[in-house]
Amino acid sequence: MRVGIATDHGGFSLKEELLSQLRAAGHEVVDFGAHTLSPDDDYPDFVVPLARAVVARKVDRGLAICGSGVGASVCANKVRSIRAALIHDHFSAKQGVEDDHMNILCMGGRTVGPAVAWDLVETFLAANFSQAERHLRRLGKVASLDTGKT
Repeated sequence: MRVGIATDHGGFSLKEELLSQLRAAGHEVVDFGAHTLSPDDDYPDFVVPLARAVVARKVDRGLAICGSGVGASVCANKVRSIRAALIHDHFSAKQGVEDDHMNILCMGGRTVGPAVAWDLVETFLAANFSQAERHLRRLGKVASLDTGKT
């Protein structure tokens, strides 16, 4: 799978660890930054290009990390057709894709340890959207809210 990943300083070390694990697992990874640790960087500068790449299908799915994961989630969801969620548990990592067609997994570099983060990433990437009628219907209603997004 072609996976995009983005972070600011708050998730930099977790991103670096996940990069190695993703590549070792055979995934093609596009790193949207940050490429250096700088406490003055801003997560939108990295998360927005990731989200746009997901929408343009330049990557299959995205991982967005900031200190808490909240800012990355809020930011990613401002981009039309993105369904990003802050995830801390295995069930939601799977169900978010299967039922809600989540395309960006958000995590906090200061709130999730590397072992849990890797479990969440593996679960997220292995899950598939169910295509169930009720989920398609709900996603249609959600998509109708995208008016005016970039």
